[in-house]
Amino acid sequence: MVRSMSLLWMMVVFWWLVAADDMLYKDRNQPVAARVKDLLGRMTMEEKIGQMVQIERISATPDIMRHYFIGSLLSGGGSVPNPHATVVDWVIMVNEFQNGSLSTRLGIPMIYGIDAVHGHNNVINATIFPHNIGLGATRDTDLVRRIGAATAAEVRATGIPYAFAPCIAVCRDPRWGRCYESYSEDTDIVQSMTDIILGLQGEIPKGSRLGVPYVAGKNKVAACAKHFVADGGTTHGIDENNTVTNEHELLSIHMPPYYDSIIKGVSTVMVSYSSLNGQRMHANGDLITGYLKDKLNFKGFVISDWEGIDRITSPPHSNYTYSVLASISAGIDMVMVPNNYIEFINDLTFLVKNKFIPMDRIDDAVSRILRVKFTMGLFENPLADFSMVNEVGSQEHREIAREAVRKSLVLLKNGKTADDPMLPLPKMSSKVLVAGSHADNLGYQCGGWTIGWQGFSGNENTTGTTILNGIKSAVDPNTEISYMEDPNPEFIKSNNFSYAIVVVGEHPYTEMFGDSSNLTIADPGPNIITNVCGNVKCVVVIISGRPVVVEPYMSVIDALIAAWLPGTEGQGVADVLFGDHGFTGKLSRTWFRTVDQLPMNIGDAHYDPLFPFGFGLTTTSVTERSISGGNARRPLVLVILVSVFITLGLSHRYVA
Repeated sequence: MVRSMSLLWMMVVFWWLVAADDMLYKDRNQPVAARVKDLLGRMTMEEKIGQMVQIERISATPDIMRHYFIGSLLSGGGSVPNPHATVVDWVIMVNEFQNGSLSTRLGIPMIYGIDAVHGHNNVINATIFPHNIGLGATRDTDLVRRIGAATAAEVRATGIPYAFAPCIAVCRDPRWGRCYESYSEDTDIVQSMTDIILGLQGEIPKGSRLGVPYVAGKNKVAACAKHFVADGGTTHGIDENNTVTNEHELLSIHMPPYYDSIIKGVSTVMVSYSSLNGQRMHANGDLITGYLKDKLNFKGFVISDWEGIDRITSPPHSNYTYSVLASISAGIDMVMVPNNYIEFINDLTFLVKNKFIPMDRIDDAVSRILRVKFTMGLFENPLADFSMVNEVGSQEHREIAREAVRKSLVLLKNGKTADDPMLPLPKMSSKVLVAGSHADNLGYQCGGWTIGWQGFSGNENTTGTTILNGIKSAVDPNTEISYMEDPNPEFIKSNNFSYAIVVVGEHPYTEMFGDSSNLTIADPGPNIITNVCGNVKCVVVIISGRPVVVEPYMSVIDALIAAWLPGTEGQGVADVLFGDHGFTGKLSRTWFRTVDQLPMNIGDAHYDPLFPFGFGLTTTSVTERSISGGNARRPLVLVILVSVFITLGLSHRYVA
């Protein structure tokens, strides 16, 4: 009997050990590499290929997630659970899809991704931060870390663990419709701004292995450095076009931000639609595998852009089997299909079964995807809850955004002469005119990638403060504010305004829809400037994703401000206009005189800008002036400082 019990106990222990070994990949205490190896060894080819697929939520159901073992979902621009979706709606939707994935044989969670490029910009009532061109003007790496952390919290609050950000393009031609997604024309600034990754993902621990992805926990997201590589250097700034460059320029201008991103533990890299010297980047194995993975030792996963592999051929999708072969062979690990997933799965399965693509390449891709999922704790916490719902649009995050707006503003002109500055404006005046199409339009001041893919117009689609409302809040209660979008000269002359604030600029756009050969202020902006500034002392605030043509109006403008695309917190503009804070922003891009000069960047032989890279007038705040004045009742003198930061040492990197 004792012998029988001993035998039974030994069998129980044996089967327990077998079971424990069987669950190795589910043991959070095991090293990530061991978990990846264990899980990969259990997967069928169908399960592996499914992990390499990312589809749009519109094309997905929980049953599709389960049946095809789909590894990832995304929301494209404007793709939402319903037109008025709340944070709770988002969480419920993501969890429904996730439950489909968890019901598979191995229970591998999917990873949900979204374009959160200036805050959680698809979500109603989220905090919308200034676009990257404005953040580049701040030169403030601590600020971008805090923006990254705030964005991560809001994204996670909706149940989403993966953000397609940051864009680390070095935009070399403002005619490009994505130039506002670039921090600067200067590589050094773009490199420094990759600190946003530390906010999105968390501070990478000391001693971490180079190239290994890192995500700090449930309040952080996997980040995505994009678009690899040289997307900001296309000829004439045409979106998705060809970048013609030599190896030196590629490695000294466009590649360095990827070095920094990898050092900071970025989880994923997205490939560019564009071509490099005639070769589509989605098929460029020398750079994706040879350089990014092998030379830079990147261990996260490489993802395509939306239908990016389709565009390997011309016309797109004309030979999809070839596109699948070329892209996967080049080193792309996950494909943003995003809709024709059955065709992709069938083609990739055919290519693997017939040995056009070796199983080692599939195993490498899936290992990288699993590494990110294990690293970020997705297996332990695959489902979201409602504990963070109050993070979205929180006052704390809006204060960070307001600070970012203040620091991003660049003062280009202050008074007709240096001895007669116009700014800061007095809060107490009898009557002030506010004019312009962008003064009271939340959509215009947020720009593209806001609520919808191409942005929106008006004040109804989300929550924020327009520049007009910020002005009204800032002035003395006895100051009368008169707003008219396009006032005629007779109205202006008859009202005896103390001064005018004109807010004009570009309409929202995204990607190729923003490509422009003329870079003009949208109508009726030029006429508004002429009519208003020709009849009353005025400050002009430009809302744009890049420098625009302003030289023809400079003689009538008293003060000029580049406000970029400030986002939802328009109060930040008023903070600086009225002197509660001083102007500190510096141009992160060269401001041209005419488009005929383009492309023109710092260091070029033909460099003759209207305002050079690094230019920005500064003012002191009312508080600072009061302190500097001491207790004696001396007249306050506004000191205007002209700061032109041109790093001549960098000029060798650029050629005419």
